[in-house]
Amino acid sequence: MALAAADRATVRALWKKMGSNVGVYATEALERMFLGFPSTTTYFLHLDLSLGSTQVKAHGQKVADALTLAVEHLEDLPRALSALRHRHVRELRVDPASFQLLGHCLLVTLARHFPGDFSPTLHASLVAPTPGA
Repeated sequence: MALAAADRATVRALWKKMGSNVGVYATEALERMFLGFPSTTTYFLHLDLSLGSTQVKAHGQKVADALTLAVEHLEDLPRALSALRHRHVRELRVDPASFQLLGHCLLVTLARHFPGDFSPTLHASLVAPTPGA
């Protein structure tokens, strides 16, 4: 099931509002995940995971770039993210539950930074089912 047009518009409007700070928010979401769910750090033992670490910021920017790619291709997420999905599932063997935890931490981060925009409608749009993505 594809994301509805209204959901795509809602997500894109928030992304536009985030502007050049997507990496900042993605980094904060990663930091939240690492602190709140320490088991997720197992994939990052080679990084300095302290708050404000340049390595976490760099990975946060990678996450931001992937999320921006997803937002740009909401009409066909599975195809747009297939290479990234393959790398994380097949090569890096990342537990799919870690993505759910990161998603939760991103929602918390966005709700904190955009409280006036973070309506139930926006929340639903951000968690709308996207099979195969």
